[in-house]
Amino acid sequence: MIRFGPAGIPLSCKGRTLRDGIADVHHLGLTAMEVQFIKVNPLTRLALDEEVGKLPRELPLQLVMNAGPADHQGGVPTLASLTSPIKKRDSVTALTWSLAKDYPDLQQTKALARALDTDLTLHAPYYVDFFGSSDAREQSTRQIQWAGVLAQGLGARLAVTHLGFYGGGERADSIQALTEIVTDLANWLKQFSRGTVRLGIEPSGHPDVFGSRDEVLDLVHRVKGTVPVLNLPHLAARERRSFEEPEQLEPILRQFVAATDGPLYLNFSGVEFYGSGEFRLTPIKRGLVRFDPLAELLAERDYDVTVISSSPLLEHDAMYMKLLYERALTRRWAKLHAPPPPKAAKRPAPLPERARPPEARRPPARPAAKPAHGTPAHPARRPVPRAKEVHRHGGAHR
Repeated sequence: MIRFGPAGIPLSCKGRTLRDGIADVHHLGLTAMEVQFIKVNPLTRLALDEEVGKLPRELPLQLVMNAGPADHQGGVPTLASLTSPIKKRDSVTALTWSLAKDYPDLQQTKALARALDTDLTLHAPYYVDFFGSSDAREQSTRQIQWAGVLAQGLGARLAVTHLGFYGGGERADSIQALTEIVTDLANWLKQFSRGTVRLGIEPSGHPDVFGSRDEVLDLVHRVKGTVPVLNLPHLAARERRSFEEPEQLEPILRQFVAATDGPLYLNFSGVEFYGSGEFRLTPIKRGLVRFDPLAELLAERDYDVTVISSSPLLEHDAMYMKLLYERALTRRWAKLHAPPPPKAAKRPAPLPERARPPEARRPPARPAAKPAHGTPAHPARRPVPRAKEVHRHGGAHR
């Protein structure tokens, strides 16, 4: 099955709530949506008296990420802390998010997405820095964990993130450190969501940011609970390739499918290259990378893929990609079910003379008359006498 959808609420959506966006995606004929968890506004405070004895997920107009003693596991969200009653003098960390007010709001959104057959995923905040200060590393870790909490509440199957810049030392050391960080995050997410949400690792188009093709594939092979995200515009910018032919895309698609034990998650948009490592995402019709070769490839193989439009046009390009795919699928169907070419008709063998009807029989040829002895076969024509013969000197002869 192949799904198409935008990375965020459609631009044409009149309402700006998450449920409005899901309903609009469904009305446009799309079946997927990547929720954007971009702005993070956490607030940590002491529990109020009226909140004591209640479950964190029952508090109205609040998305509680953690509740417990001030030093409770360093503020790490846990399933136990969110399902245990709040105690006096507990510390409560809550988020203010424009797309959902509280956990009942998340549950209603989850029910709507399932009723409309809309596959949800969630993208974590884009600011990630694991090699800066200790505060930056902790903030990056918490943001990915909070994204996992929201993804679990929405029923999303993936929490997508990238891993930020390399450290200042050797690149191999940075990759090893990031592998350990991702291992901890994947283990935490598996325990918190009970295996319903997985961590998606996205490649990067900048050479100074972790996320080449080989790095992403190697990481997900080493860390269980992670899946690769095939972001073709980022790979095109990273490798400075436009992927103009299906033959160039097929080995990449096979690599990512082999590393994913489920539906392949794919981001697509147009892209323009500038200097070394500089690029920008564009609408598909203006970019250097076209969707037509990928559509031909997806139509030729029975892949299970979710295609997300990260183009500035969002749902418009998602519908355009769906159209290109349906055209490729129609051409493939017509090719597979084309009628065989008509065979040349053979002329029947002529019947023998006796078997022919009397009217179709040829009359016997008459023998030619033999000329008499001494008579030429073709006598010379006699000249016709003229009435008057005019002599050369002008006289007439009667």
